[in-house]
Amino acid sequence: MAGIAALLQWLAIPNVGLSAVFVIAFVSATLLPLGSEPAVFGLVKLQPDLFWPAVLVATAGNTLGGALTWWMGRAAHRAAERVMHTKPHAVAPLPKGHNTAVGQRALAWLQRHGEIACLLSWLPVVGDPLCAVAGWLRLPFWPCLVYMAIGKFARYVTMTALLLHFI
Repeated sequence: MAGIAALLQWLAIPNVGLSAVFVIAFVSATLLPLGSEPAVFGLVKLQPDLFWPAVLVATAGNTLGGALTWWMGRAAHRAAERVMHTKPHAVAPLPKGHNTAVGQRALAWLQRHGEIACLLSWLPVVGDPLCAVAGWLRLPFWPCLVYMAIGKFARYVTMTALLLHFI
């Protein structure tokens, strides 16, 4: 029990602050289900003078996590090329059991709007897969990264300010 208590104390936000926010924001931007807003809010609630540093660090971590997810999508596309010994279609077929019409419309929408669609990478549920699909579709990396950062920054500023106002 003492070891667990020591680990929890070591991981406590006031002790490690911005580094914990960075790691949590990074991991939450991959395909793992984790939210980073509570960590940002918790740190800012405990240390209000860290509002902007926390928002910027969370944005950086979340954006880098989105970049990793973009690269995972790109790698999946390359792996599909090798396995199929040909270039896969830009719009990949969806697995059985999925609503193909909805999935194909979503992919077509992403192709039509291009990298600016990465502004929506902050959305729950669809944001992280959006980054992976952007990589799969080989949308340009740097513009996608910039749009991801803008969307994620706006989310952290808005969510943290709202939480501070109402809680």
